[in-house]
Amino acid sequence: MMQGKRVLLIIGGGIAAFKSLDLIRRLKERGVAVTPVLTRAAEEFVTPLSVSALAGEKCYRDLFDLTDEAEMGHIQLSRVADLVVVAPATADLMAKMAQGLAGDLASTLLLATDTPVLVAPAMNVRMWEHAATQRNIQTLQGDGVLFVGPNEGDMACGEHGPGRLSEPLEIVAAIEAAFGTGPLASKRVLVTSGPTHEPIDPVRYIANRSSGSQGTAIAQALMRQGAEVVFVTGPADAARPQGAQIVEVQTAREMLEAAQAALPVDAAICAAAVADWHVIGASDQKLKKSKDGTPALEFGENPDILKTIANHQTARPTLVVGFAAETNDVIDNATAKRLRKGCDWIVANDVRPETGIMGGDENAVTLISAEGADTWPRMSKTDVARRLATAVSDALTKASQT
Repeated sequence: MMQGKRVLLIIGGGIAAFKSLDLIRRLKERGVAVTPVLTRAAEEFVTPLSVSALAGEKCYRDLFDLTDEAEMGHIQLSRVADLVVVAPATADLMAKMAQGLAGDLASTLLLATDTPVLVAPAMNVRMWEHAATQRNIQTLQGDGVLFVGPNEGDMACGEHGPGRLSEPLEIVAAIEAAFGTGPLASKRVLVTSGPTHEPIDPVRYIANRSSGSQGTAIAQALMRQGAEVVFVTGPADAARPQGAQIVEVQTAREMLEAAQAALPVDAAICAAAVADWHVIGASDQKLKKSKDGTPALEFGENPDILKTIANHQTARPTLVVGFAAETNDVIDNATAKRLRKGCDWIVANDVRPETGIMGGDENAVTLISAEGADTWPRMSKTDVARRLATAVSDALTKASQT
């Protein structure tokens, strides 16, 4: 699908640079020509010889190399590729990109190029979360730079959190999406995520214990396969998926309105932990303790977003996927829920506190469909998302052929 494409691969300095070698190999397997560029810092982790040997092409390193400039000037080098990929993209290199600095070959190429740019960040979690880095990300996104990752997990420095370089196959998928050649290219997918907050008064609310991290991972995995994603999220802790159309909501009723406004879509994945009830006549002032005792709250049932979409009369998606967070009889309850809601699949998981799944980094799910129950091993939420995105892609492809 990418046969004959050319990628200019800029390898930044950092321990994650070793993954760039596998990335080159994966791209070459798919018929992509790779022109590698090493920063000085990257040479501390991978050698020009190994990079050049895998790419089968000259490795460029120095802005002021007269031989290189005679063979191919840096302006020409910046524009001969179909896509510029920066992997790993360090905090320093991203800062240079955001500020338009051009002090070495890599930053000069990035400033001079008129080719689309995809960056795969990799850095310490504190560096990633720093306000300066986040400002630079916003600037780069505003400039049209594409992002893949970073992933969350353990790092070489011993810390844990977002900042790990995406795996080579994830970057390949993002490159496919950038070329418009991913398996979900031209597909539009709705993803709902996070909790909803149902107000009791201006400072209190009813909610579910959801971080939104699984929904974000699903959206990212779908985009890496080329999908256009509408991401409707409640007030979740998880970062929003970069590159998706983000719709922020608070309540279940707002989420339903946003989900219906997103239709038509090819697939809908309802991963949000929607509160089942809202308070009727929520107070517009903070409720106070008083001698009259505990205030009486009257509850009303919230709209059923999954059921509404699955039974939509004019714009039902080809594939509708729901989630079932259960604490007992997981398979039986989720199977009954699929039939009751009218959706195609239910992704069921056990969220008892001892599993550590609700709000954690891992998930253990069973995919329930008309064909039965397929239990997946416990894995990271990123891996669950990747596997689910592949299943969605296969199902939509099969549906289009029938």
